[in-house]
Amino acid sequence: RRRAAQRKDPRLTALKGGNSFMYSYTPRGICATQIDFDIKDGCVHNVSFTRGCPGNHLGLAALAEGMPVRDVITRLEGIRCGERDTSCPDQLAQALKAYV
Repeated sequence: RRRAAQRKDPRLTALKGGNSFMYSYTPRGICATQIDFDIKDGCVHNVSFTRGCPGNHLGLAALAEGMPVRDVITRLEGIRCGERDTSCPDQLAQALKAYV
């Protein structure tokens, strides 16, 4: 599953740490330069953003924590930031879509 996700979108990489993987995604069109997350038992954990708006990112991480991957995608995909065609929530959804 992890290898297929990497081939599907080269912006997603899996980093092994101990007995689990941390996923790292390179977003496009937003201020953040990287989104990291874990998936355990089909749920999102430990979301963090590099750069960008700290309050927004902490809020997104707290809201997504423990939610099923598909629920996060459904809720966040398509959200726009001003005139941009994407946003930090949308890019988190894209990162999770690259995982599934």
